[in-house]
Amino acid sequence: MILWFTIVQIAVACASGLFCLIAGLVGRRPSDYTVGSLLLVEVLLIVQVVVAIIAPLAGNPPTGDLLEYWVYLIAAVLLPVGGTAWALLDRTRWSTVVLGVVGLSLAIMLWRMQSIWTLQIG
Repeated sequence: MILWFTIVQIAVACASGLFCLIAGLVGRRPSDYTVGSLLLVEVLLIVQVVVAIIAPLAGNPPTGDLLEYWVYLIAAVLLPVGGTAWALLDRTRWSTVVLGVVGLSLAIMLWRMQSIWTLQIG
């Protein structure tokens, strides 16, 4: 993984999560803005999949468990899809809160993926 790209992803995921969480607690239903902010996080996760495939070939292999890393990454890619599906089916303020929780969860998962890639000796 690339540290600066991970930091950008975490910042965007936190911003999206806080935005959706606040919008949901204020009483707003899912909108193009809330779903779009999570879509931006999803696009960055797709780029991360490409980076994770290319990085070992470019001389940046993981030091931790590669299987654990990929399980985290695939789960992270699926979380915004599930949250968006929930938001489009439920259409209440609580589904916007769910989008916020998904965004904040992704930030934590991204940090864990960074630590698996760089800090563990396996």
